[in-house]
Amino acid sequence: MDFTHSAAAFFLLALLFSTAKAIDPCAAQSDGSDLSVIPIYGKCSPFVPPKQDSWVDTVITMASKDPERLKYLSTLAAQKTTAVPIAPGQQVLHTANYVGCAGCSSTTFSPNASTTLGSLDCSGAQCSQVRGFSCPATGSSTCLFNQSYGGDSSLSATLVQDAITLASDVIPGFTFGCINAVSGGSIPPQGLLGLGRGPISLLSQAGPIYSGVFSYCLPSFKNYYFSGSLKLGPAGQPKSIRTTPLLRNPHRPSLYYVNLTGVSVGRIRVPIPPEQLVFDPNTGAGTIIDSGTVITRFVQPVYLAIRDEFRKQVNGPFSSLGAFDTCFAATNEAEAPAVTLHFSGLSLVLPMENSLIHSSSGSLACLSMAAAPNNVNSVLNVIANLQQQNLRIMFDTINSRLGIARELCN
Repeated sequence: MDFTHSAAAFFLLALLFSTAKAIDPCAAQSDGSDLSVIPIYGKCSPFVPPKQDSWVDTVITMASKDPERLKYLSTLAAQKTTAVPIAPGQQVLHTANYVGCAGCSSTTFSPNASTTLGSLDCSGAQCSQVRGFSCPATGSSTCLFNQSYGGDSSLSATLVQDAITLASDVIPGFTFGCINAVSGGSIPPQGLLGLGRGPISLLSQAGPIYSGVFSYCLPSFKNYYFSGSLKLGPAGQPKSIRTTPLLRNPHRPSLYYVNLTGVSVGRIRVPIPPEQLVFDPNTGAGTIIDSGTVITRFVQPVYLAIRDEFRKQVNGPFSSLGAFDTCFAATNEAEAPAVTLHFSGLSLVLPMENSLIHSSSGSLACLSMAAAPNNVNSVLNVIANLQQQNLRIMFDTINSRLGIARELCN
């Protein structure tokens, strides 16, 4: 079964699940509650990559969709919590950056083939928790809902329940949306697994199976034949891992906020006014961890301060490449300073592969971060998936903590 999310899952991994065992290096592997994670346009992905000259061009193309993603994150409705994975395998947020199996591009959920599928009535509590639900004033009816995404796509769906299997784990009576109709050109045929904190999210519905804990290790986009992993539940998580508090915004309950207290470039702590980083539930300001955005984006004053300090420490001249405005001769890469993200109780020194990206010719190196787009009224800083690669990122939603540990995901 494939899933998509809803407005609530902001660690968005588009995952297809298979338990096939094979010698083929691209065969999907699972171990208990562990699932493989593959770059969507890697060699082992079932998706056909866009025609690009190199993986760098592919990343630049993917990053060009970030402004739409940031606009979406900045305009989430505060009135309702939406945490419904939507099936059959429709991805609607332009954020499918990783998949979980190979050779399964035709795998979609077939409602007619299920003997355990059941629809939900409008009077059910789950229906009222779905954004865009529609119910008659009197009488009984199945729970229907409509949602729009990205400005050019919309869907109508029915809220249903069925048993789902993730690796070797079975979740009976799982509530999700089953799509009836789609309009727009932004919905490919695979699903999106939402890992938000809403009341009917995967974590909430799985209950004691996963104890509100999951982690992922994202492989590099450029390592086509390797996969990372998604671990569901406390078993197998790192024993020794540095943590920082997860913050909760009641107006945006599914976003994973953290307290970013500062940024260093090399040995220099960048002078950033505290009010530009502070978490504010009323305005939605602060910093979130998000795997649905490709490159880390800071609000403009913060990014400009980081960029300017970086440029001071590297010989120019500087040029632009796609979303990256601080590109320089790769021969000067040895001068590039490390970028450190300071969180409450945890400082993360980004490896160079997480802070620099190279042009397809290899002649340029670029700081792989950017400012929030001008046309997005965003108060969010977003730590994105390019900066998370080859790190184990663990979410403990019960104890409200985020853990980060070095791990070679490839």
